[in-house]
Amino acid sequence: MTDAQIHLMANHLPLAIPFIGVLVLIISFFIKSAVARRIGYVILVLGGLLTLPAFLSGEGAEEIAEHMGKNHDLIHEHEESAETFAYLSYVLACISAVGLWMSWKKHELEKYVFPLVLAGGVILAIFAVCTGESGGEISHPEMHTKK
Repeated sequence: MTDAQIHLMANHLPLAIPFIGVLVLIISFFIKSAVARRIGYVILVLGGLLTLPAFLSGEGAEEIAEHMGKNHDLIHEHEESAETFAYLSYVLACISAVGLWMSWKKHELEKYVFPLVLAGGVILAIFAVCTGESGGEISHPEMHTKK
């Protein structure tokens, strides 16, 4: 299996997870459920972990795509967007892990971590859209047409 194949298989889930995590966290807020909040934290931690295979296979996928004659500028734009997304995902995963631990231990300061994770999840979801679109433009020329 090539890096390009791994990259294509691994890149969709990390882009969807921030939306799922934020949705679960919002629901946990309205139903006032510590369990749902912990599930939201776990989802975002998993998102950070699942970003690793996509990120680590990106360089090899870039080489293959350029060898196939794909547009270097589109690849570079995607690479920059993906790096930002990945680093934000890792940071959010770490903060979510702290929030999970605090929620589990019923630590009073978790009430400050929750809005931070929620805001970070929304920001990460925005970067997920940008990263997904820039990656899609590499192999889907129909995305370039104006509406």
